Amino acid sequence: MNEKIDVLLATYNGEKYLKEQIDSILNQTYQNINLIVSDDCSTDNTREILNEYEQKDERVKVYYQEKNQGYIKNFEFLLKQVSTDIYMLSDQDDVWLPEKIEKSYETLKNQNADLVFGDLEVVDENLNTIYPSFNDFMLLNRKIKKYINTYKMNYLYNCITGCTVMSKKKFIEKFLPFPSKTNYVPHDYWLGVIISMEGKLAYMPEKYIKYRQHGNNQIGTDKISHGFSKLEQVRKLFIDVKLGIFSTYVENNEKFPKDLQDLNIEAYNYFKMVEKKKNFNFKNWTTFHKLYKTEKFMYYLENFLIMNMPLISKGIFKIRYLILKIVRKR
Repeated sequence: MNEKIDVLLATYNGEKYLKEQIDSILNQTYQNINLIVSDDCSTDNTREILNEYEQKDERVKVYYQEKNQGYIKNFEFLLKQVSTDIYMLSDQDDVWLPEKIEKSYETLKNQNADLVFGDLEVVDENLNTIYPSFNDFMLLNRKIKKYINTYKMNYLYNCITGCTVMSKKKFIEKFLPFPSKTNYVPHDYWLGVIISMEGKLAYMPEKYIKYRQHGNNQIGTDKISHGFSKLEQVRKLFIDVKLGIFSTYVENNEKFPKDLQDLNIEAYNYFKMVEKKKNFNFKNWTTFHKLYKTEKFMYYLENFLIMNMPLISKGIFKIRYLILKIVRKR
C-alpha cells in the first residue's frame, strides 16, 4: 500500500471539533496521504488551528478562500487541487476510525471499483451513539444493496454520504462544476449520480466514521418533513425536492444516456404538473411508476397518494400525525 491518496477537508468556523477530526485523519493506519484543506473564510479560530497543523506536518496543505462561497463550491475548489489518482472527502466535525482509509483502499482495489462509500455511526457532540447505522435510520440499505451496480441506486434520491467517499480522479472532470441552482443536489449526490452511470460503485456496510450531530451541521440526520403538521407542507417539500433534482438533471442532460435524458424531461414535466393539482391527479401515472418502481411498496404507495391523491391523503395524514404525536414521535 504505497499509493498516495489526497484527503480533501472543507472547513468553515469549525474550531470546536476540528482538531479531533484532523488528528483522526493524520493518525490513520494508512499514512501515505496528503491532507488538503480549504477554509471558507472562517471567523473563529479555525485558521489558527489549520496553520498549526500545516507547520508541524508536511502532509497538510491549506488554502484560505478570500470570499465565502458555501460548502459545495468549497469542495469543488478542493477537487480541482487533487494531484493523486485517488482522493477522499472529509467533513470538519466527524471522527474517522483508524482503519478507514486502509479499508476503503482495500475495497476500491479488491472490487475494482471507481467509487467506494460506506455506512456511518451517528453520534452526538460527545461521540455518544445516537443511531448505530445512519443508512438503517435513513432507510437506505435495501436500495443500496439491491441497486449498487446500476444508476437506479442514486437516481431518485441520494444514497451516498460524502464523508464516506473514496474515488478516482479520472471522474472529476465528468461531474465538475457542481450544479448550483438548487440545494437539493449537493456535491455527494451529484458525483454519485454521474459516476454510477459510467463507473463501478462498491459499498462498505462497516462504520468507519463517527458522524457527529451537534446542531450546526450543513447536512445531517434531520428529517424535515417530520416537523410538519399538515399534508400540504409535506407535499410541497416532496415536490420542491423532486423539481430541484430533475431540473438539475435536465439542465445537465448531455451527461446522461439518451433513455435517461428522456426520463429526466418526462419526470420534470410530471412534477410540474402535479404541483398544480390540489385534490386529484389522474395523468401520467406511468411516469410515477417508472421513477418509484425500485422502492419498497409502502414508500411507493405513500408517495403515490401524496402526489396524486392529496385529498384522500389529508385524512390519512391527520390520523397518522395524531398517533405519532401521542406516542411522542412528533
